Amino acid sequence: MQLDTLTLSIQDHIATVRLNRPDKANAMNAVMWQDIRRAFDWLDGQPEARVAVLAGEGKHFTAGIDLQMMMGIAPQIEDPCDGRTRESLRRVILDMQDTLTSLERCRKPVLAAIHGACVGGGIDLICAADMRYCSADAYFSIKEIDIGMVADVGTLQRLPKLIGGQGMVRELAYTGRRVEAAEARDIGLVNRVFDNREALQAGVRDIAASIASKSPLSIRGTKEQLNYARDHAVADGLNYIATWNAAMLMSEDLSKAMMAGKGAAPQFRD
Repeated sequence: MQLDTLTLSIQDHIATVRLNRPDKANAMNAVMWQDIRRAFDWLDGQPEARVAVLAGEGKHFTAGIDLQMMMGIAPQIEDPCDGRTRESLRRVILDMQDTLTSLERCRKPVLAAIHGACVGGGIDLICAADMRYCSADAYFSIKEIDIGMVADVGTLQRLPKLIGGQGMVRELAYTGRRVEAAEARDIGLVNRVFDNREALQAGVRDIAASIASKSPLSIRGTKEQLNYARDHAVADGLNYIATWNAAMLMSEDLSKAMMAGKGAAPQFRD
C-alpha cells in the first residue's frame, strides 16, 4: 500500500506500520492523519495480517500533532456565518477522532512500540492501541494543556480506562508533566519497558509472533469482545459473547486446536 507519511509491511503474518517523518519527529500532519486511517482500514481487510505493530522512525515515536496543521485549520473552515464555521470545526475534530478509532476498528490487535518522545496527539494515538510497550528512553506527556487547549481526540476518554485512578489521569491532564518510562509502566500506561530500542523491537515482535500463531478467528473475536466489554455493563458483555460464540464457536480452528494434541502447533488459515 502506498502511503506518504507511513511505511507498511507484512511479514510472517505481522504487519508493521511506521510513522515516517523522522526529520519532523514524526509530527502528525494532515496527510499522516489520513494515512493512519487508510493503513488500519486496509489492514482490517487483509487476511494475511493477523496482528499489527505500530512504531516510529527516527529519534522519537511522535511529537504529536503538527502545529502547522493546527494553524492551517482556521482558513479551511472560515465562513461568514459563525455557526457554520463552528460546525466545520466540529466535523474536523470528529474526522480526526475517527482516524484514531481506526486502530480499535481494525479487527487485528495493534501493539504500539514507543521510543523517545510520545506527546500530545501521540498519547491519543497509543491509547487506541491494544497494548503499549516502550524503551527506557521513552517519555510521555499530555501536552495539549500547555498550548491552551483541551485534548479532544481520545486521550481524556480512553486513558482513564487504561491507567489506575482518576486522580492520576487528572494530574497528567492538568499539568502536562513528563512521564518517564518506568513510571509509565508503574501506572499501567505501558505493559513493559525494554532496555533500548533494539530490545523493544525484538520483544514486541516476539509478542506479535505469539499472537499471530493463534487462531485468527478467535483473536479477532477476542478483540471485539474486549472492546465491547470496556464500554458496556457486565451483563451486556455476557449476553454479547453468548450470541457471538453461538455463531462463531464451532469453527475449523476449534477442531484443529482440539486435535493438535500436546506439543503440536496447529496451523490455522488466515
